[in-house]
This record gives sequence, structure tokens and C-alpha cells, in this order.
Amino acid sequence: MEGKQVQWECINPKYKAKKKNYKNSGIVILNQCKIHKMHSFLDYIMGGCQIQFTEAFLFACISQVAIDFTASNGDPRNSCSLHYIHPYQPNEYLKALVAVGEICQDYDSDKMFPAFGFGARIPPEYTVSHDFAINFNEDNPECAGIQGVVEAYQSCLPKLQLYGPTNIAPIIQKVAKSASEETNTKEASQYFILLILTDGVITDMADTREAIVHASHLPMSVIIVGVGNADFSDMQMLDGDDGILRSPKGEPVLRDIVQFVPFRNFKHASPAALAKSVLAEVPNQVVDYYNGKGIKPKCSSEMYDSSRTLAP
Repeated sequence: MEGKQVQWECINPKYKAKKKNYKNSGIVILNQCKIHKMHSFLDYIMGGCQIQFTEAFLFACISQVAIDFTASNGDPRNSCSLHYIHPYQPNEYLKALVAVGEICQDYDSDKMFPAFGFGARIPPEYTVSHDFAINFNEDNPECAGIQGVVEAYQSCLPKLQLYGPTNIAPIIQKVAKSASEETNTKEASQYFILLILTDGVITDMADTREAIVHASHLPMSVIIVGVGNADFSDMQMLDGDDGILRSPKGEPVLRDIVQFVPFRNFKHASPAALAKSVLAEVPNQVVDYYNGKGIKPKCSSEMYDSSRTLAP
């Protein structure tokens, strides 16, 4: 206020009405004021931040396609299997992949998706792998769009031996490595999102918790889509909505980066309802990471009102 100290008198109306000599009940003095702008999700997107999606299919103990290949999924030759190879109709994994993938690809700039599998024995030696490219090209695991992921899944499924165990920590660590390299730029350039499709039975829970706690310090999020009717209590624990997720050593996550969605709850729902659930937490997770690191958008647009509330 033109170099003068700003202060306000605290007036009690009752005292003022009763006492003739009443001046005030105290004074509030503003000693310091600092304005800190909280950037929005759209600020970062408009500033050029790219969302990088990675697909992970769980190949575990018993038969399945580039998704959750565990025995719990059932033999793909059996019509009861979540990976059932039907000549005309998509199986449960393909339904979930297409429904969720088409939502996610709208946030990916180049529509190229690195797609991996885990829990299967892969050719030619048929050793168990928990982070293999479903197109069998480790140097370039990217697939063109969700349709490219679907085609790679359909092509690799007959060549795999579904095995196990269902370890998802390796694939989280794989994406975390890429996200860790991004932190060296000190810019809001790329944010990584790992999409995991699984039937829900995790065998490396301790390692997975450790991997998520580590990943919570990096520019990445994990979306887990539960396929089938299994017990998803482990997934709900990883989500952290009911409490703070901790590593086996007791270290808490720096921020919540996991979103779990049971696909069975949306099989007959509208695409908008599924989209809202899948991406509900992603905008805040992106903003929380960059604001927490003090990283501003590359070129924040003054045309956009950052105070608006965005729906995913």
C-alpha cells in the first residue's frame, strides 16, 4: 500500500455498541505476502508436456495373450479363459484393452505404445520373462495405436507358454528407469503412464510396493485395470485410497500414483463413465509431481484461467 504497512483492526460489534471508549479487539498486521501460482494440468499440456503410455500385459501361469498371462487366467483354448482365442469375438483382455486404450491414446502425442508382457515363457528358449516386448522386438517395442497393440497381442499369444509367477515389479521398474532419465531434463517434457491389465493375483507384492514407492518420486503414474472376477484386494491396497502405501521397510509413497479400475464394473457402462474412472487421478498426479519439484510449464498460456476445475 504505497510503501506503508498494511493492517486491519479487529472490531467486535457487541463491544463497540456497549463501550464508549472501545477502539478494537486487536490489530492484524500483514508482514509479508508472496503469490505462488499453482499451474494446472492443462498448463503443462499446453506447454508441450507429452504423456507417454506403456501397455503391460500379464503373461503368467496358464494361458493368455499379451496381458496377464498367469495360470489363473485359464487356458486360452478353453472358452472360460480370460484369454480365450475366439475366431469372431474379443476375449475379456481385448475388451478391456480396447475400451481403456482408446481413452488413453487421446492423451498420447504420437499414438505409439511400447507394449510388454510378463509371466510367460517366450521363444525361442522359452524362458520365463516378466518384461518382454509383445511384438518380440526388444529394440523397438512400440506398436502403432491401440489397434497395433491388439494385433501384436493376437500374434504373440499362440507363440507363448503361459506360466508365472505374476510379478509386476519388473515392468514398473522398467518404466521407472525411463522416467528417471527424464528427470535429468529439469523440464515438464514427458510424463510416463504405465497401463497394466491383470487378473489380480500378484505374487511379488513386497517388490511391487517397493517399486511403487520409488516410482512416486518420478514423473510417472500407474493405471491398473482388473480383468475378470478375481479378488482385487491387493490392487485396492496399491491404489492407496484407503491409506498411505508403504514399502516393506516402512517408507511411504511421496504421492499417490496408482489408480485401480475393476473393468467388470464398467462392461455395460458408457465410455464416458469408464474414461472418468480411468483418468480420474491422472491430472492431479501430473500437477502434484511438477509443482512439488517447482517445475513450471515450458510456456504457460495466460489465455487459460488456471483456477478452473478440470474434468478428465
